[in-house]
Amino acid sequence: MIRTCILFFTLLATHVAWAQKTPDVLKTEFTAEALQQPLLLPDGKQTTAGEVLGTYKGQTVMLYIWAAWCPDCLRGFPELKAFQAANPEVPVVYFSRDRTEKQWKDAIGKFDLQGDHYWFGSDAKNGFTAAIDLNWIPRYMIIDPNGGIAHYYAIHADDPALQQAVDKLKQ
Repeated sequence: MIRTCILFFTLLATHVAWAQKTPDVLKTEFTAEALQQPLLLPDGKQTTAGEVLGTYKGQTVMLYIWAAWCPDCLRGFPELKAFQAANPEVPVVYFSRDRTEKQWKDAIGKFDLQGDHYWFGSDAKNGFTAAIDLNWIPRYMIIDPNGGIAHYYAIHADDPALQQAVDKLKQ
């Protein structure tokens, strides 16, 4: 029994360590496939990731990929809100991987998430998430004013690299 428990926890730790591995290639732009990814707005209208990001042309943006069922996402909300307070000129755009529309919409209000919200629908594993090598949520990215990726990979809103990317873009 003890051997089984040790094996289980070893495999679990290995999986968690692998799941959070920083991608080998830190991309600086989105693929055409990623930008064509359909997204739903809270009012039910459909758009694409490219259209969403295009509305922020000329601005630095934090892109936040999350889900209401994700404990790490929920634990990170205070840090996210601190980032927003420190950077009021940086809009936060939320892409949700929630399993249901109700779960997604309820969480927006329950956690008072300020920003623009989009949902992948039931297609949580999709062209966008594949293109950005999504292996863990939450995932934070900084998008530059030209729509490029200024910071590709962070799993904590208080990761100093996020603020550094924003500060560098202000120069």
